[in-house]
Amino acid sequence: MRVMLLGSPGVGKGTQAKFLCEQYHIPQISTGNILRAAIQSGSELGVMAKSYSDRGELVPDEVVCSIVKERLAETDCRTGFLLDGFPRTIPQAEALLTIGVILDYVVVLEAPIDEIVVRLTGRRFHLTSGRTYHVLFDQPKVPGLDDVTGEPLVQRDDDKEDVVRNRLQVYERQTAPLIDFYRQQAAKGKVNIAFVSGIGDIDEVKANILKILSK
Repeated sequence: MRVMLLGSPGVGKGTQAKFLCEQYHIPQISTGNILRAAIQSGSELGVMAKSYSDRGELVPDEVVCSIVKERLAETDCRTGFLLDGFPRTIPQAEALLTIGVILDYVVVLEAPIDEIVVRLTGRRFHLTSGRTYHVLFDQPKVPGLDDVTGEPLVQRDDDKEDVVRNRLQVYERQTAPLIDFYRQQAAKGKVNIAFVSGIGDIDEVKANILKILSK
């Protein structure tokens, strides 16, 4: 099972990615993680990636794709993999095709923007422990305080409404063309693309994804 998950921040992509990896016994391939691993390993590609990072530049698509290809050649990817957060742009998607990375499914998780804004702006964190709450959906016993320590909860800067809406606008600019790209690939029979609502119960969303992938 070779799957790519697409979805905006707050749509529940991380939760579903973890579930799918457990369900199909496949690794979750995050470009951030494998870039860091490549740099730490001191491999030829890792050294190349580090040279860009050290200059404060984005690592070029061809380097990232080559590192992804190396990672996908490892033994734990023999039965499949789940791509998380990559590709983000059409050039990256085209580069994946060029190096021979074939996907079975592109699953797009969808939710209305206003729903996502409510989800993200309502999150509160206890920084020391990492415990999370939500002002509407998972409230602490005492508003604004951690259940265990009684210490104040905080809202992360990137969960503030203006920042959230900007992140969603960036996602839409980057990803709408990417979805069209995979629609065209699907029309040519080169990949399957499916759209799943991220609204509702987590188990219901899981069931809908599994129903699609089992076809």
